[in-house]
Amino acid sequence: MRDVKHVPGRKSDVQDAQWLQQLHQHGLLRGSFRPRDGIVRLRAYLRHRERLIEYAASHIQPMQKALMQMNVQLHHVVSDIPGATGMRIIRAIVEGNHEPEQLAEFRDVRCAASEATIRAALTGNYRAEHVFALRHALELYDFRQTKITECDAEIEQVLRMLNEARETPTAPRPAARHAKAKNEPEFDARAALYMLLGGDLTQIHGFGAYTVLRLVAECGDDMSKWPTAKHFTSWLSLAPRNKVSGGRLLSSKTRRSSNRAATLLRIAAVNVGRTQTALGAFYRRLAARTGKAKAVTATARKLAILFYKALRFGMAYADPGASYYEERYRQRVIQHLQRRARHVGFTLVEDPAATAGVS
Repeated sequence: MRDVKHVPGRKSDVQDAQWLQQLHQHGLLRGSFRPRDGIVRLRAYLRHRERLIEYAASHIQPMQKALMQMNVQLHHVVSDIPGATGMRIIRAIVEGNHEPEQLAEFRDVRCAASEATIRAALTGNYRAEHVFALRHALELYDFRQTKITECDAEIEQVLRMLNEARETPTAPRPAARHAKAKNEPEFDARAALYMLLGGDLTQIHGFGAYTVLRLVAECGDDMSKWPTAKHFTSWLSLAPRNKVSGGRLLSSKTRRSSNRAATLLRIAAVNVGRTQTALGAFYRRLAARTGKAKAVTATARKLAILFYKALRFGMAYADPGASYYEERYRQRVIQHLQRRARHVGFTLVEDPAATAGVS
């Protein structure tokens, strides 16, 4: 619709549909991107899994509300209610254990709060109606988790089907760089992706196994659909959309889009901004100069290019480090200043004292 909204024609629903059909008959419409059948199945399962995760998360708030009505301030001492400590305590409360001393013993060793702090937060009024509401919310949460597990089994089966005709890469799989995500499937998605893609894309900073799996489901594993990386970033709506009239640039904003792959890349860009890498240094420099919104888009575009080149040409990712990027940026600034000085008839002279202070 974006390609034909400015084409003159009838605008009623029926006549507009007939007009689009006529354009399609004459080959004036561009086809939408659709990956191969196996990837389409994988995409459908992963999108359904995301909805199930959202449904499961919606039952955490009723659990927290029931606890607060019982004056149990568990959310103040446990940051993650559906975590190991929180779920052990909630299940014990539902089973009838309402003693703070006994409930605090369910604390996981990784929990930051001490057992005494948790014990104080669990002193409340365990009324029957609130425990009833807590039990219902917990049962609904467990039901959603069961469906997520069933969905994971289907995803694993699709990946196994996609890898049937693939040969195991001869190069050994690199060590894992990213920790396992919270909502990541239980099976080893990284091994399946390594065989499917012929390389380990999780070596790229910001790309965990679950992120790569969703990107492959949205974009496919065949990057030849896009002639260049610029075409790919334009499809993702991560490239500037230059509006020119009369030789004058009116706007260069990126096009609004609901592309799921672009959303994943933006989230990865935010995570990369916290790392001491070349991409992290790029994000921080751009965020300080133009704002975080533009920095996220620009970093997401760089990640998209890395993703494209890794799948299309098999290029391996090697991070030169934040210090290398900062030094290259410094050299570019110096060269720019030297060109400007020569243009106005001056010579740029280095100050040894200032240079020593910078280094």
